Amino acid sequence: MDVPEPTPLTLADGLRSVVDPEVGLDVVALGLIYDLRVEDGEATVRLTMTTRACPLSDLIRRQVGGVLQRTPGLRRGVVELVWDPPWSPDMVEPEARDAMFGAGRPGRPWWPSRPATRGPRPTLRDRLRSLLRRAASR
Repeated sequence: MDVPEPTPLTLADGLRSVVDPEVGLDVVALGLIYDLRVEDGEATVRLTMTTRACPLSDLIRRQVGGVLQRTPGLRRGVVELVWDPPWSPDMVEPEARDAMFGAGRPGRPWWPSRPATRGPRPTLRDRLRSLLRRAASR
């Protein structure tokens, strides 16, 4: 009995298991997945990173590839890293954006489930600003 080909929605659900360790949110909620296509048993995932300087891009790409390999009904999976359009916080799902940026409450940490261990940690907004400043200075 053949396993039916998965739908893009099924793949998106599976990709929610891939979490960006720096942010603590999955790649779908972060808006990193730009396109999902399934055709004749081959899946193509086009994704981006929050910044070109992302030190975890290889890890995230491998994890996305692992989800494709474990998905029944796929013969092959292709993971493409793209930079156009550039990622922005506007691409984050609204619920995840509220968790990251505090639903309009400045200073609320973007990791609500983690207790602070060594004083206050910067918010994701502060981190992104810092990363953008560093990238612009290169």
